[in-house]
Amino acid sequence: MTLPFDVDAVRADFPILETEVDGHPLVYLDSGATSQKPRAVLDAERDFLSRANAAVHRGAHTLAAEATELFEDARVTVAEFVGAEPEQIVWTSGATGGLNLVAGSLGYAGRLREGDEIVVTEAEHHANLIPWQELARRTGARLRHIPVREDGTLDMDAADSLIGARTKVLAFPHVSNVLGIVNPVADLVARAQAVGALTVLDACQSAPHLALDLSASGVDLAVFSGHKVYGPYGIGALWGRDEVLDALPPFTTGGSMITTVTLDEAEYLPPPQRFEAGTQPVSQAVGFAAALRWLGAQDLAAANAHEAALERRMREGLRSIPGIRLLGDTDAAERVALQAFAVDGVHAHDVGQFLDSRGVAVRVGHHCAQPLHRRFGLTASVRASAAIHTTTDEVDTFLDAVSGVRSFFGAGVAA
Repeated sequence: MTLPFDVDAVRADFPILETEVDGHPLVYLDSGATSQKPRAVLDAERDFLSRANAAVHRGAHTLAAEATELFEDARVTVAEFVGAEPEQIVWTSGATGGLNLVAGSLGYAGRLREGDEIVVTEAEHHANLIPWQELARRTGARLRHIPVREDGTLDMDAADSLIGARTKVLAFPHVSNVLGIVNPVADLVARAQAVGALTVLDACQSAPHLALDLSASGVDLAVFSGHKVYGPYGIGALWGRDEVLDALPPFTTGGSMITTVTLDEAEYLPPPQRFEAGTQPVSQAVGFAAALRWLGAQDLAAANAHEAALERRMREGLRSIPGIRLLGDTDAAERVALQAFAVDGVHAHDVGQFLDSRGVAVRVGHHCAQPLHRRFGLTASVRASAAIHTTTDEVDTFLDAVSGVRSFFGAGVAA
């Protein structure tokens, strides 16, 4: 059953939103870093641990059977959320784990060699950059970067010249975790497919806000994290097309991913179990599924419209405050409700502490995207990111607090 969207009713599902900070109601605008958890998620993990906790795929007793069923049911739920089949979903520790799995497996498979090229963007989170740096270093492949324009959009003309016959992998974010801009997935995929390159999508920032149909997207592999989509820490998913996963060797080996083992060799299970060695994050998977069921029960069209209105209110409000520089300030691209900015004359960390003293939680620093900040001549920025439970009043509280930053620190007022 789909619930009518009512932000107050949604907020009632999040116990932590009742928190006060220094006497102020908490205004949580750091969902881009980690989302808060609704009661459905907290209850699902607690219920599993108190009622069905056991190792999966390993025992014949009642608890083991129930735990395995819940674990695999969670895989079905996550698959349905992204338009996939259960066997296309590999459990990982998060998006970082999934991207390292892909890069490592490609290295083991010998899919790249000296002279080949890996293309990423200038807007990557470090998790979708450093694994490719390491793969290039180990294989002799060359790492290339699609630049970001001044407005934060990708330079697609440059992409045309960068993606070519030597390109073996194109990895890029669905949504920049700094700019909030939705990248042109179909255009990038088309360029990669024209040269036979594998596409890897970082969907961490899109999964909480956009409808995902990975099977229809054209990408070959994608990752996303539970803790950014109202689920637990320590769990994520790697999605891959059947033929792509089938062709990849395991990256981590051990128990639970084998069929036969001798003292000299082993044979491996098919995907997804081939990539799931060792003890699995069972309660986290159960909580992850509970988060996606909770989210899927909302009127997502109305929720998306609400978030779009918050994004416009946030960005237009920041534009109106003297001394604020927005990163990726463009009306020409689809966006999510996330905005990074710098305050003239005040360090980002000082801005964050000032806002925190008024109950407003934001992110400060380079947001694991140092090259992108360097592109804009910055070492750090302030990032505000909304969620399904964010209200217009909270955005206004944030904007009012930002408007007082420069005068508080004696940074003056822009002429």
